[in-house]
Amino acid sequence: MWAIAAGFSFSVLNTLLRQITLEMHPFEAQFLRYLFGVVVMLPLILRRGWQDYLPNSISGQFWRGIVHSIGLSLWFFALPHLTLADTTAIGYTGPIFTMIGAAYLLGEKMRPERWAAALIGFIGVLIVVGPRLSGSGNWYSVIMLASAPMFSLSFLLTKMLTRHDRPEVIVAWQGITVSLLTMPFALMVWVWPTPTQWLMFAITGVIGSAGHYCLTRSFVSTDISVTQSAKFLDLIWATLWGLLIFGDYPSSTTLIGGLVIIAATIWIGRREAQRAAQLRNSNNSADAAPGGG
Repeated sequence: MWAIAAGFSFSVLNTLLRQITLEMHPFEAQFLRYLFGVVVMLPLILRRGWQDYLPNSISGQFWRGIVHSIGLSLWFFALPHLTLADTTAIGYTGPIFTMIGAAYLLGEKMRPERWAAALIGFIGVLIVVGPRLSGSGNWYSVIMLASAPMFSLSFLLTKMLTRHDRPEVIVAWQGITVSLLTMPFALMVWVWPTPTQWLMFAITGVIGSAGHYCLTRSFVSTDISVTQSAKFLDLIWATLWGLLIFGDYPSSTTLIGGLVIIAATIWIGRREAQRAAQLRNSNNSADAAPGGG
């Protein structure tokens, strides 16, 4: 449920951010989005005391902030040039990169079914991105695709940080680090937002912080590979928001490619859940067995 709540929150967030990036430079938009994330967290930080929000590893938080900021810069730069359905379909490659990265960073074994899921997901990406490159030369799809492995690495670092820090501490420091790292780029293109834009950024601060909190809680609750299967709902929400707000009709290749990636993600997610259940049952059986003497 935490992963589903996070997905819905991010679908609303992406809709608001796409509207904002149509009106102002993406670098300014990404800075203000995370700055307001910090503003939203300030009452909680002040109520509990700033000492309660000190992380166990500040360097780890900043490394995660650096990786996330790189992904954000690519994502925000491409966002106004793509439909929400395209953005979401390309983003489905994230779980594939996450599962591959988990093998190297978290020591999760990269079994044959994981490689099969990665290959199927890559085929789905070609279905989504290929026609745009061969037809209109829309390289923004490639830029958006390049953000996916950066976000996956950021999520893996988040999973590692949850071993030592609470979810709210990680969310707060994500806002702090990303705001500091993206501020210089925002100042280079700065234009004062309108009152409506200030309000929209305040809303994105609330929704974004809530979404990242739910996502972090999902990482605490279960194996990171299992949480990825809930992302299949994102394409439905993105298509609806894009149609209602922007009048975007998803292309057939976007829907087909997205479904291919979804199928790979759900399949590997179910396999991972089954393996986890089998492992727990075998451990419980071993614990219950009488010892020799």
